Amino acid sequence: MRVLVTGGAGFIGSAVCRRLVRERGWRVLNLDALTYAANLASLCKIEGDANYSFVKGDIRDRALLDKLFSEFAPDAVMHLAAESHVDRSITGSAAFVQTNIVGTHTLLESALRYWDALGDADAKQRFRFLHVSTDEVYGSLGAEGLFVETTAYDPRSPYSASKAASDHLASAWRHTFGLPVLISNCSNNYGPYQFPEKLIPAMILKALSGEPLPVYGDGGNVRDWLYVDDHASALELIVAKGRVGETYNVGGRNEMKNIDVVNAIRELVEELAPDRNAPRSEIKFVKDRPGHDRRYAIDCTKLESELGWRGAESFETGIRKTVQWYLDRRDWWAPILEGGFSGERLGLRK
Repeated sequence: MRVLVTGGAGFIGSAVCRRLVRERGWRVLNLDALTYAANLASLCKIEGDANYSFVKGDIRDRALLDKLFSEFAPDAVMHLAAESHVDRSITGSAAFVQTNIVGTHTLLESALRYWDALGDADAKQRFRFLHVSTDEVYGSLGAEGLFVETTAYDPRSPYSASKAASDHLASAWRHTFGLPVLISNCSNNYGPYQFPEKLIPAMILKALSGEPLPVYGDGGNVRDWLYVDDHASALELIVAKGRVGETYNVGGRNEMKNIDVVNAIRELVEELAPDRNAPRSEIKFVKDRPGHDRRYAIDCTKLESELGWRGAESFETGIRKTVQWYLDRRDWWAPILEGGFSGERLGLRK
């Protein structure tokens, strides 16, 4: 397989690139604009591999996209490039509209032109466009129930609204033009190489330094946690074996309240780094995020029953691996902090 991966220097995208190159031997072209959360150090294990190449570029650059499609001739696109932090979308929504909506539209148009022009009938039949999205497009659940692939969209944040729009664009290019599109919607990812603005890496680094651990609202918001390598394995399976035109939900079956996640991290840091030179971090409840969805939970039965996917990690095993990775890989995250990222609170409108 020859796969064009967009956003391959990001958290999930880099996991996908590492998996496809190291474990499958597929040829991967990684297109990434290298915005603030991207990190080429996350790809050091495949840098120099003959099956991996990288191009710095923007998915809104139509001329560049057309050139890459023509020269690389992919069998599939795995579209992961996106602005993804809800807090940033509250005070800076324009970037989310540009990347997630305009960028997806531009990529779909270039992919359609390439696919239409394929002269080989087998190549045209084989081509896939996998649009990777989020469960946040479905809105918020009550105490019961799960998101399924037919759940009505009800996005509540600028981020989820931009992803919902991009989902609809991808679906429309399938129905209107016949482009062989698949869509995946995942729950909250965690694991190695995640930029420390997100909950889990932020709490790990604060706990390591003995800083207070800020928890939004009452800490009762519930998320389903998905280990990033499990997500990468699901995406590989979907692009290789999924049915064109279908949506597949990818979940970890690991529902946790935020307060319980933070407490688990605090306990693991104390267990795995007992000699750190820092006091025990205390939990500090802070003003809630505007419009904070109460609960997300994914039903991934379709993915499991149709394609045979199973996640390898429980939350307990995955979070232990994740904490240990951040303890071991100061060389990866220290330059981010030294480069000016301070972990300050974002998303509060004045």
